[in-house]
Amino acid sequence: MNFRIAPEGWPFIAAAWLIAALLARFAPWYAAALWAPIAIWVIAFFRDPLREGPRGDTLVIAPADGEVVSVVTVDEPAYVSGPTTRVSIFMNVFNVHVNRYPVSGTIEYRHYNAGVFGHAGTEKASLENEQCSLGIATAHGRVLVRQIAGLVARRIVTDHQVGAKAVQGERMGLIRFGSRVDVFLPPDATVTVRTGEMTRAGQTVVARWP
Repeated sequence: MNFRIAPEGWPFIAAAWLIAALLARFAPWYAAALWAPIAIWVIAFFRDPLREGPRGDTLVIAPADGEVVSVVTVDEPAYVSGPTTRVSIFMNVFNVHVNRYPVSGTIEYRHYNAGVFGHAGTEKASLENEQCSLGIATAHGRVLVRQIAGLVARRIVTDHQVGAKAVQGERMGLIRFGSRVDVFLPPDATVTVRTGEMTRAGQTVVARWP
């Protein structure tokens, strides 16, 4: 079965459909009709489809569904400790919000920052917003993946701790509602996506190593 629900979604789905049931029972018919699309959207938001696609040590796979909003060269001091290419993918409220590991390796670094809840598509969001960063040691060097909350998001879920194995294409976590994921790559990785392109987590190749 390809259609799955992320476990974190069930409390929200139950609440949305309880409201729908109460409106249908006690409110005018149009109140329930207006709420029904929201209840359906909550189910869709927490969908966790199975994803198969290209895999391998020479590939970097998209960690998120969404739009590539920037591809820039930046210094990453926390884990990579040097120049990197940062690929930023913005997820709107209609995208799948389950995040997946772009590479395989060992998680060596994890850091959570409470931050603020600014628009996740802006440049400063990578530094100021609520976020959780994972540093992964790979066969080609260090890669940092950063989950960033947005205006609506209020909780980042990151599944694994330092010492765990990251498996390319497998679930990394989830961000509730609007958000973004950044991938910081060593300079020798060749980025294969451009700003404005759409990605699918676990399927789209965003970079390659020689």
